[in-house]
Amino acid sequence: MSVALAPSRRDLVRTAAQRSLTRRRITGRIAQALCAVAAVASVAPLVALLYYTISRGAKVLSWGFLVNAPTPPGIPGGGISTAIVGSAEIVGLALIIAIPIALLAALFLFERSGRLAVALRFSADVLTGVPSIIIGIFAYALLVLPLHAFSDLAAAFALAVLMLPIMIRADEEAMRTIALDLWEAGIALGARRGRVARSVVLRGALPDLVTGNLLAIARAVGETAPLLFTLATPAAAMTLLIYTDGTQAFPIAQETAWGTALVLLAFVLLLSVAAKIAAWRISRRAR
Repeated sequence: MSVALAPSRRDLVRTAAQRSLTRRRITGRIAQALCAVAAVASVAPLVALLYYTISRGAKVLSWGFLVNAPTPPGIPGGGISTAIVGSAEIVGLALIIAIPIALLAALFLFERSGRLAVALRFSADVLTGVPSIIIGIFAYALLVLPLHAFSDLAAAFALAVLMLPIMIRADEEAMRTIALDLWEAGIALGARRGRVARSVVLRGALPDLVTGNLLAIARAVGETAPLLFTLATPAAAMTLLIYTDGTQAFPIAQETAWGTALVLLAFVLLLSVAAKIAAWRISRRAR
């Protein structure tokens, strides 16, 4: 007769370890599969948006579409040249307004601490979540009503207010990447605060500053709501032209809206790529 031997303690530990390893492998594979599904789900809307916009807008793209002025609804041969120029002027003027204010505010937050800095940082965070249409109403009440006219200045002001909180927070985080010891060393050597900020902080944080500002531009250039209250004609900006022509019943107007959307999408994509390239080149030169 054979007698069954009880498993030793070492065998029990080995079996438990193998079971635990198997469970970990299964859990890891399930987590990897879920991450892959989440990655595909996050990219799918962008791919669908690109495909749908390109398929609808590519057929109307031509050199004449980019250089000709818009025509009335129902008349073929129109372009979006005035909308492209108008968007460039508005965004450029908004940058002139927003960049100096954002840099000075970020320098203040970088150097100072206290209730005022906390209040400024909290205000920037709150302003980031304010709907853009409210900013458009604010610009309308502040500039359009007193001046009794729609203008590029009012539109640029609205976009500058929209970009300011993003730029302030991005500039501050870029400056935080600079070691505080460099700032203190410059002050200890007798250099003025302005010289240290210009030569040490801003120069060292320049790649991240460029990236943050370009991303803020990419968001502002695609806004429509603030322009509804500040611009007189839809042809003055690409986003307003997309909104106006896209809601019309004329097929030609809808094709113009899709073509304009494709141009705007390509412009935003180029801005994002330019931000990465500019940051890489500046970082390379700094080394």
